Amino acid sequence: MVDSIFLNTSIILGIAIAVSFLVQLLKQPLIISYIVTGIIVGPVFLNIVNSSQEYFHIFAEFGVILLLFLVGLGLNFHFLKKIGRVAAITGGGQILFTALVGYLILSWLGFDQEFATYLAIAITFSSTIIIMKLLGEKRETETVYGRYTIGLMLVQDIIAILLLIMLPAFKQGGSVVFALVTVILKSLLFLMVIYLTSRIILLVIDRVAKSGEFLLIFTIAWCFSVAGVAELAGLSLEVGAIVAGLALGSSIYSAEIISRLKPLRDFFIVMFFIILGSEMDIASFGDVVIPGIVLSIFVLIGNPFILYLLYRIMKFSRRVSFRAGLTAAQVSEFGFVFLFLVEQQGFSDSSLLPLFTFVALVTIFISSYLIMYNGEIYKMFGGFFKLFGKDKYVTKEEDNAKYDVLLFGYHRLGWKVADALAEMGVSFAVVDFDPLAIEKLKDRNIPYYFGDATDVELLSELPLENVKMIVSTLPNSSCQITMIKHVRENFPNPIIIGNLSYVRFLDEMYEAGADYIMMPHLIGGDWLAKTLKEEVWNRRTMKRLVREQKEQMMLKHTLAK
Repeated sequence: MVDSIFLNTSIILGIAIAVSFLVQLLKQPLIISYIVTGIIVGPVFLNIVNSSQEYFHIFAEFGVILLLFLVGLGLNFHFLKKIGRVAAITGGGQILFTALVGYLILSWLGFDQEFATYLAIAITFSSTIIIMKLLGEKRETETVYGRYTIGLMLVQDIIAILLLIMLPAFKQGGSVVFALVTVILKSLLFLMVIYLTSRIILLVIDRVAKSGEFLLIFTIAWCFSVAGVAELAGLSLEVGAIVAGLALGSSIYSAEIISRLKPLRDFFIVMFFIILGSEMDIASFGDVVIPGIVLSIFVLIGNPFILYLLYRIMKFSRRVSFRAGLTAAQVSEFGFVFLFLVEQQGFSDSSLLPLFTFVALVTIFISSYLIMYNGEIYKMFGGFFKLFGKDKYVTKEEDNAKYDVLLFGYHRLGWKVADALAEMGVSFAVVDFDPLAIEKLKDRNIPYYFGDATDVELLSELPLENVKMIVSTLPNSSCQITMIKHVRENFPNPIIIGNLSYVRFLDEMYEAGADYIMMPHLIGGDWLAKTLKEEVWNRRTMKRLVREQKEQMMLKHTLAK
């Protein structure tokens, strides 16, 4: 192939697109298409990657760093605290069971101790990305089993972070215990320095967040800087990336940072999986088929089984336990990251990655259908469960964030609408992109979501299921059209009231699905016309109107405190 990074990248992405079309027809996660693309462009077939190997490995490294940064940023300790006991027991229990039984299976298959240990660890984690994506598509992230599955993923992420921190200890010479203590002390010192630095960062981030572009650049600079310092401290880039994410996790802008970084992460993580696929040795494929099938069966059956038992022990219903268990029937993208780092530590068994890749392809493919149709699968087993009599545990749905009204925009028009809704006793939340507005909402204890109305990722996370009305006071027509179309495609019932200053876009907003469009200049004209008709034309009237206006503005100022 021509040694051109741009031409090679375009060819690789073209192949990835073609494979992705087929994968989507099969309703599979795109991660499968990336691995298959890697096999196609690897040395066995087209041999494109090898001609620009250094560049693509850098892309892969960027993907890992951004992925782990977002993992750290997205860890919701407040949510975990609410379901911590259940999540800790189920998450920890599943990891211990899978690692131990996986190690025994690999030892029985004839693999040596080191190989069995690394691979047993790699298969213990389930895919957060795939599970969250599929639960989101089914709109089941707020169900009981969905929430506790997310809690399970958070526990796995925390254990994975600790594992990454400890991994460098096993490459050092001498006593492993001494090396482990050294790494832990280094990590604690590093965490202390980063924590103190992050306090300063959080003081200035309000100013940074005024510009979405500035926030993106600032966040990337922070991520790479902390990762670089971690490497200098003798840890690893990956540990630094996680810590950088954790440091900003308490910021009110974390959701906005995640939504802005996801597209960048997705591109580099695509290259990461393509690189992994390209390194799969097809020549040794026959050697991994039998152990791959055995491990795949274990992951597909063993993980759901142990989780079902753990949830039942925690007194969840059969239906919730069964559906939650099925979500974990696949291996994770973290397993690839872990084995990628193990390879960097010097472990070079050529069959480690191909075997894990085989298990990943099989389990991800099958588990996608298990998650999508878990309700129907449970009904298929209904007769079997009836043999054990009536279910003695009943899991009740807990109250979640439910609002009658979502208000987009708090500045100018929005605060008056919010005040009226509060007086009426209507439950509502505000969506705004202005840091100053967020501060006012915090001071008034008004529920809020920070983000841009054009951000589909943010819109997908809003609690729209039970909303009766959406009111937008945003000045920009294109932002509102994006928001209205997204809501209408997914939720046809809410009444949507928009805001527009120009007649030019009126028809377009109604076509998008708005029920009514406010036009402030018409409302202002109506008020002025009514005032002229009903009031006496003199300065006394004008002074009264000025006084009422100032009282209104004073009310706004008082409420904002």
